Amino acid sequence: MASCRGCYFVPLLLLMLLLASPATAALASSKPGRGDAGNATAAAARLRPAKELLKHKRIWALLRKLNKPSLKTIKVSADNLKQSPDGDIIDCVPSHLQPTFDHPKLKGKKILDPPGRPKNYNFTVAGSGSDRVGEVVVQAWHATGEVCPEGTVPIRRTTEKDLLRASSLRRYGRKPVRRGVRRDSTSSGHEHAVGYVNSEQYYGAKASVNVWSPRIGDPSEFSLSQIWVISGTFGNDLNTIEAGWQVSPELYGDSNPRFFTYWTTDAYQETGCYNHNCQGFVQTTNKIAIGAAITPESVYNGRQFDITLMLWKDPKHGHWWLELGSGLVVGYWPSYLFTHLARHANMVQFGGEVVNTRPSGSHTATQMGSGHFPSEGFDRAAYFRNLQVVDWDNNLIPAASLKLLADHSDCYDIQGGSNSYWGSYFYYGGPGRNVKCP
Repeated sequence: MASCRGCYFVPLLLLMLLLASPATAALASSKPGRGDAGNATAAAARLRPAKELLKHKRIWALLRKLNKPSLKTIKVSADNLKQSPDGDIIDCVPSHLQPTFDHPKLKGKKILDPPGRPKNYNFTVAGSGSDRVGEVVVQAWHATGEVCPEGTVPIRRTTEKDLLRASSLRRYGRKPVRRGVRRDSTSSGHEHAVGYVNSEQYYGAKASVNVWSPRIGDPSEFSLSQIWVISGTFGNDLNTIEAGWQVSPELYGDSNPRFFTYWTTDAYQETGCYNHNCQGFVQTTNKIAIGAAITPESVYNGRQFDITLMLWKDPKHGHWWLELGSGLVVGYWPSYLFTHLARHANMVQFGGEVVNTRPSGSHTATQMGSGHFPSEGFDRAAYFRNLQVVDWDNNLIPAASLKLLADHSDCYDIQGGSNSYWGSYFYYGGPGRNVKCP
């Protein structure tokens, strides 16, 4: 048997340190008796700094992971970003250092050039039929006059305040876990007004949506308008790619509408995230910052401003690409991120979603779209227009056999139609809590 002359010394030293530690002292002093409450309070007071220290260590570790070294930093002041007390910081990060290149399958890989667009695509947005509609491709940080250099990508910096607002550090930058996601889009706490198609295999989608800043009833809630490209069984293997605009005080710290992306391969459980908050989306442009504020916004009974979004699957490499506006390619989701979407989508959805936490026991007052019902029509209600999908032969075609669904129509509703200017379209949204939606 091997000798160990110092074997007893180490345990004795550890025992002495343990007996001398504040935690051990707290435990030793908590004997039954009249001082129980005082002892427990004292112990909690001694342990609290340790918990706070651990939390801050986790916050700074996550900040180091999310915020990459930049060649240039652009500060967006509160003057340029209304409804935001702190403004934004945009980091111009070398393309190969963006967060997604921490993914093992991307290390050392080159960013791909954009593929060809689907057939029947053109760089002009279909006519709106009104000079009261303008297209938005501007973000608030552009007002600074600064640009990110070629070879970099603009990324909104995550701050300590962002992480302190989060309900969970572990799930920062993700949608809440959604149990029992159903094909009709209903799930606990999430309410929708959507148009969808699900009768074919789909390889992309395109639409224009006007931009608003809906009121949010509770800071933990959000309101968004987006395109979903969906595949899977609506169980734990649900795959989605999502892009649009959203207002989320918890995620961004203000009430500005912001351009965003999202993806998941397991029904929002452990995979995927918003924007650049995990390894997934590869950005290729130096002109758009995902998560940055969109400007201008639509005005009730006034001029309307919309963004055009297109998602499509590259027939050659199979990756899913994202375009904003007329010809501005933002980047792509590599096909290997997905299971079902590695092949195709079996459903495309367009529309709005809110989170309803039922504050004070009643329905939330969080608005969807403009906060007005679709019956009010143009200039007043939110809309999606020129709804299109990409078919098996890479053709961009009108979204035929569109189905409409509002799962809480007294709170948020939807009404559709078709004409020569807007093709297939719908108005959607609502105020949330009202007389018919208590």
